[in-house]
Amino acid sequence: MKDLKHLYRLEELLMDADNELVREAQAEGRKCVGNVCYQTPEVLMDLPGIFTVRLRAPRTGSLEMGTYYMTSFLCEYTRALLERAIEGGYQFLDSLITPDGCTMINRCVENMELLKVNDKPDFFYEYLEVPMKCDDNALNLYISQCRSKILEPLHEHYGVDVSDEALRKAVTEYNKICDVINAIGDYRKEDNPRITGYEFHVLCMASYVCPKDKILTILEETLEELKTREPDPKPQYRARVAVVGSEIDDIDMIKLIEESGALVVADRFCYGSLPGRKHIELNDSEDVLTQICRQYMQNSMCPRHMNLERVNGRKAYVNRIAKEYKADGIIYEQMKFCDPWAYERVTGTYVLREEYNYPVLTIDRPYAVGNSGQIRTRVQAFVESIEIKKIQEKKEA
Repeated sequence: MKDLKHLYRLEELLMDADNELVREAQAEGRKCVGNVCYQTPEVLMDLPGIFTVRLRAPRTGSLEMGTYYMTSFLCEYTRALLERAIEGGYQFLDSLITPDGCTMINRCVENMELLKVNDKPDFFYEYLEVPMKCDDNALNLYISQCRSKILEPLHEHYGVDVSDEALRKAVTEYNKICDVINAIGDYRKEDNPRITGYEFHVLCMASYVCPKDKILTILEETLEELKTREPDPKPQYRARVAVVGSEIDDIDMIKLIEESGALVVADRFCYGSLPGRKHIELNDSEDVLTQICRQYMQNSMCPRHMNLERVNGRKAYVNRIAKEYKADGIIYEQMKFCDPWAYERVTGTYVLREEYNYPVLTIDRPYAVGNSGQIRTRVQAFVESIEIKKIQEKKEA
């Protein structure tokens, strides 16, 4: 297929956490609020005078310093972030807000604070307590935490307008990003998609790590470009897969899977669009913060929510998107030592294989995949097993 006009520029933006668009926004006098998890609603940190970026550590090499402070038994994402922070890679941040989504990310950010990795005089950290269930009590907790740990500190430190009117406007701008990302992602449902999983991952990731108002035009132009883009006459893949699991911000991971013969058509992982780019619907009868928190909580597919209804619902959701995006199989991935997704990967693999009858490949992976021969070999073998299954089903039919 013809290369997408903005793909190279977006790849360049993803090479640095402190990218060109972040610097451009700060040059305009806006404050940059760092976040590390879906549980801290982005829309609450994209208010007048501020913008948010999800932290990552591109081009990660050694994790020696991060491991020294956090041990080798904690996930590499958190160690990579701490390593980059110690190196001075997050000096562009003006504040950092984190949830207790897991103890590892909390420990990572606590180390950043103790080590004073950012020397801005008005820099501050906030830690949210987020719910482990999805009910009215959990919602009340979530609302109070988002108010006291996000909105009130932003107002106190930077004078940010946190009124309902400002929040409604932020939701409108957030929905523009969600709508265009989802419209682009819908092309993955085609029998011969006009966009690859790698290309979509680059586009989606850019929406997390760049000021949204500065990336919107690029995404809109890409959507227009896709409307007339012609896919290759003969598909360049041998199987369609949904990738499910923990944090993936390494573009090499999706590229490796696709180079091994599997087209990634659905992205149910942290940093993905399902459900990370869910449109927020507002009514006029409730305050805006309540509506935002309810939808974030209800839409979340994080294994932190442990009530049985949510546990079963996550497997049903993967089944639903696998059908919708016509996936032949599912790759369940988990970063090494990620406790929440370790349990979810085991149960999810069993349920999707035994109850929903999907071929499932399970992967325990490092943060920076690079050109992993082991993962490449396993994906190639998985693709072959899907092809064999299709042949057997044809014979039986």
